[in-house]
Amino acid sequence: MSEIIYMTEDGLQKMKDELDLLRNVERPSISRQIAEARDKGDLSENAEYSAAKEAQGMLEMKISKLQDLVARSRIIDETKIDISSVRILHRVKIKNQSNNSVMEYQLVPESEANFKQGKIAVSSPIAQGLIGKKVGDIVNIKVPSGTIPFEIISISV
Repeated sequence: MSEIIYMTEDGLQKMKDELDLLRNVERPSISRQIAEARDKGDLSENAEYSAAKEAQGMLEMKISKLQDLVARSRIIDETKIDISSVRILHRVKIKNQSNNSVMEYQLVPESEANFKQGKIAVSSPIAQGLIGKKVGDIVNIKVPSGTIPFEIISISV
């Protein structure tokens, strides 16, 4: 089940940079730790060796996962995005109809979500409620505290 993941160019580059760091810095470092621990003698009673081998396994699993994500990633061309309705990578300004507060979020892939930066995952309840809607639409979005009506004020890239 190799599902395509849509990302921004910046998000893909960050993943590639992390992958390079893991391959070219972390992997050799762990190999050195294993070699040093192996030189200390009996491997069956060597805690340093066991810890280094476990760290190596975790690192290889992380590298494998990142390689898979990079291979399945497709870059979204932001210049060709239609802003007539809400879609991934759009900035959406919404107004909470209950308390008149205004918020702005960018809908991004899960791997790029960062609530502090106003980037919410496209799979989040708010994003799911907004997808496909247009400016002026009032959307009732179910959140943990209940259902909140939001008005879409603007859509931009």
